[in-house]
Amino acid sequence: MTRQRILLTLGVLFLVGTGSSGLAQSNLEDADAIVARANLAAYYAGADGRSEVRMIIADAQGRQQRRQFTVLRSDVEDGGDQKFLVSFSQPSDVRGTVFLVHKHADRDDDRWLYLPGLDLVKRISAGDKRTSFVGAHYFYEDVSGRSPSEDLHRFVEATETHYVLEHEPREDADVEFHRYVTWIDRSTFLPTKIEYHNEAGQIYRRVEVLAVEKIDGNPTVTASRVSDLLSGGQTDMQFRYIKYDLGLPAEVFTERSLRNPPRQWLQRPTD
Repeated sequence: MTRQRILLTLGVLFLVGTGSSGLAQSNLEDADAIVARANLAAYYAGADGRSEVRMIIADAQGRQQRRQFTVLRSDVEDGGDQKFLVSFSQPSDVRGTVFLVHKHADRDDDRWLYLPGLDLVKRISAGDKRTSFVGAHYFYEDVSGRSPSEDLHRFVEATETHYVLEHEPREDADVEFHRYVTWIDRSTFLPTKIEYHNEAGQIYRRVEVLAVEKIDGNPTVTASRVSDLLSGGQTDMQFRYIKYDLGLPAEVFTERSLRNPPRQWLQRPTD
């Protein structure tokens, strides 16, 4: 399991989906096998991918902030290392902000954030991975996913439509949750709901998939939501102009792209 990742929050979280396989609609009860399949479904559609994302952040009073950004993704190895580039275009106060992730299957990810107002490249430490991503209810870790090797996985049940799993962190000092429960669609293996519990047993955070479409043959999340059940706030994400197998070159995912984003690949596809 050290070379596999699972989708923990959405979507994001980002560029999800693979088709159903021979495991779909089977009577799997091996939690690690389900987690491995969900990881592939969530993050490894095609060799690379692109998505334009609209983010709507709302507080308990309904006041909203909006963000728009484009995500580029490239697989180094199917089921293993990946690279992500996130470039913000709206609103004006975050335009030009760029987030780069080098995701590693066998160690902590490398993450950088470029802040154009300060002309500063900031390294995101492993200790900051479960902090807010640009003011949203999503975390930095949600962009590239959490390693299954960091958690213990237990099979709970198989309903007619979902596998239900429970997960506990191996090192609880590194995270804010005590445990979490995932619902994984049996036909696509996409995680469709995640509920995080605190030490008191409260469900304080929920991640939900709101819409799935088949794109380039891949079941793909096109809308998702993260809710803070204690504060009442939530963040919605809508994914558009999704495209797989673009042939993204390796130089797109270098530190040079933080200050000089690859505009050719960030533009919306024409076909």
